[in-house]
Amino acid sequence: MIHVNVRGIIERDNNNQKEIVIQLRKRKGEPECFELPGGRIEEYESITEALRREVFEETGLHLKHIKNEKEQIHTKPQISSFEMQCIKPYAAYQTLSGPVDSFGIYFLCEAEGEFLKAGDDTENAHWASTDEIKNLINDNKFSDIDKPAMLMYLSEFI
Repeated sequence: MIHVNVRGIIERDNNNQKEIVIQLRKRKGEPECFELPGGRIEEYESITEALRREVFEETGLHLKHIKNEKEQIHTKPQISSFEMQCIKPYAAYQTLSGPVDSFGIYFLCEAEGEFLKAGDDTENAHWASTDEIKNLINDNKFSDIDKPAMLMYLSEFI
């Protein structure tokens, strides 16, 4: 069984510096690490609905913009029985080995609202500077799942 996930790279400019929302994963029986908000897409839930739901459950923030959402293609069943959503993500990942087989997609986003003290298996959601994220990656305190996407982001946008 493969888990299908959606994750947000929620960014803002603060004093001419890029900041990204990260949170501490607090799940019983798992090591703590910092990660990006997101999680599993529920059966027949749209990609963007799942992203909005997961970000809110984990951080308390409301997504006000998902890059490429306005350009998505959404089709209703006509000849076949499929309703489809097609949207361009920022990046995608697939685990090639490890304890969980998963596939996920990342979106660049903007959000508003106040952070929760604790979310769904998370706490300490906050705006992190790119230097903080680099340090967490270097100190091996950033999620193995999100590390490649953050390295890609840091190399492209910073």
